[in-house]
Amino acid sequence: MPADYRRLLWLLDYQGHAGLLRELVHHYPRAALDEWLAELEELGLIEPVPRGAEQTQDFVARAPDRTVALADVREAREDLARTGVYLALDRVKGRARWTRAPHETAILIVEDDPDQLALADLRVSMAGYQVRVATSAHALLQSLFDEGAPDLLLLDIGLPDGDGFEILRRLRRHKALGVLPVILLTARDAPADIGRGLALGADGYVTK
Repeated sequence: MPADYRRLLWLLDYQGHAGLLRELVHHYPRAALDEWLAELEELGLIEPVPRGAEQTQDFVARAPDRTVALADVREAREDLARTGVYLALDRVKGRARWTRAPHETAILIVEDDPDQLALADLRVSMAGYQVRVATSAHALLQSLFDEGAPDLLLLDIGLPDGDGFEILRRLRRHKALGVLPVILLTARDAPADIGRGLALGADGYVTK
C-alpha cells in the first residue's frame, strides 16, 4: 500500500487539510486518487457528500470518532457503548495511565479474515502504533514466543484453529500474560457473548 494512501486516509479522517490534499493531487494522477477514494468508500471509511448538499441540511455526515476525546472511563462507558464498544470498568480503572508514545507501543492484532485484518492494521498503524499481526491461534502463540508479549492484544473470537474466549481464559490464568491488556474484536454482538468476554477478563469488547 503506498504511503501516501495511508496519508490520504489520515487527512480525510481528521476532517481534511486542503494544502496537503492539493499536494497529493499534483503528485499522483487524478485517476489513481479516484481509485483510492473509491476503495476507501467501499471500506466504509469515507462518505461522499451529494452534489450541492454541502450548503444545505439535506446531508448529515456520520459523527466523527470521539474516542480520543473521551475525558474519563465513565464518559467512555456511555459514549462508546452506543457504537458497539464496551469496557470492563473494574479492570480499566485499576490500570496505570499509559505514558509511552504510540510509536513505542506494540499492538498485536489476531484476525483470520484478510479484509478485516488489513482494515484493522491500517487504522492502528495510521495512529502511529507498531503493529504485529497473526491470523490464527497458532500464529498468536508463535508471535508470543518469538517476539514476546505486545502492549495490547486485539483478539478475534472466531479463529480457524481456536476460540478467542478459550484463548482469553488461558491468558488470564498465565502468570506472565495474566495482566496483558486484551480487547476482543469480533462480529459477535449478542449480549451473552459481550458479557462472557468481559467476565473472562477482557479489558474491552468491540463489535465489528
